[in-house]
Amino acid sequence: MAKGDFVQCELCPRECVLDEGQKGNCKVRANKDGKVITLVYGKPCAVHVDPIEKKPLYHFYPASSAFSIATAGCNLHCKFCQNWDISQANPEETNNLDLPPEEVVRKAIAYKCKSIAYTYSDPAVFFEYAVDTAKIGRKAGVKSVFITAGYLSPKPIDELCSVVDAIKIDFKGITEEFYNNVCLAHLQPVLDAMKAIKQRNVWLELVNLVLPTLNDKKDDIARLIDWVVVNLGADVPLHFSKFWPQYQLKNLPPTPEETLDMAWQMAKKRGVHYAYVGNIPAHDGNNTYCPKCVKLLIKRIGYDVMENNIVGGRCKFCNQAIPGIWG
Repeated sequence: MAKGDFVQCELCPRECVLDEGQKGNCKVRANKDGKVITLVYGKPCAVHVDPIEKKPLYHFYPASSAFSIATAGCNLHCKFCQNWDISQANPEETNNLDLPPEEVVRKAIAYKCKSIAYTYSDPAVFFEYAVDTAKIGRKAGVKSVFITAGYLSPKPIDELCSVVDAIKIDFKGITEEFYNNVCLAHLQPVLDAMKAIKQRNVWLELVNLVLPTLNDKKDDIARLIDWVVVNLGADVPLHFSKFWPQYQLKNLPPTPEETLDMAWQMAKKRGVHYAYVGNIPAHDGNNTYCPKCVKLLIKRIGYDVMENNIVGGRCKFCNQAIPGIWG
């Protein structure tokens, strides 16, 4: 949307109003001749083959590989970001490859990847690149997964849901204060995005990174869990992950395992069918259990799947349907 020499970006809730040549808050979208353009289309700065469990997506083709790409830039500025060197960088500051959508799909097939993951930074800022790649991938039989903080406006969310197969949202916390002070963003657009994605029936998983003193209060974790169950349902997987000191929060300690145990147990007691613990490889919270017969369905150690007792999308032992995309 343009007005005079200015143009407004409508991709995310920031709705940056840009003068000619000016970049948005994300550093990778700019006003050129009265139009918002992307500066990173087809120019990833990170390309890897990852296990899908690393995203983490636990109910989406277990033990499969994801061809993972990212560009510079992000529309959030989380003080704990583990990929800050690319997410908080300008595109001219990163080492970029020339990798158009068609080539991404070709490489995913060549590396025998079940899916393409748009990840590491936030693919919200390389939206057009991700959407075009996902469309080509779908025609070639390659799935697409979007790993994001969910800070997108309604219209882009609708378009995204029409082309990707799964979305993982980093649900940072349940308070506006946390989003304001730690991520320099707002909570409500993320809540709205999660509900919109769920309504579109795109496979959705959530991760809450638990930061000591900032979003680890028992009452806040309970509120987050209750919001998920009430608004998204008991079958949406909810992962609680361990924080390691980095970027601008090196002053904080790692998340105590007891805190993650508390969140995990609380989630199960408050109705979450598939609660997980992340970043502690040997923790029992890495595993998937049947909510009906409580038997072990998927045993994981780190990113490795050691055992899988889901057959045809159902528990092998009691025939209970297990939500997910199992292949």
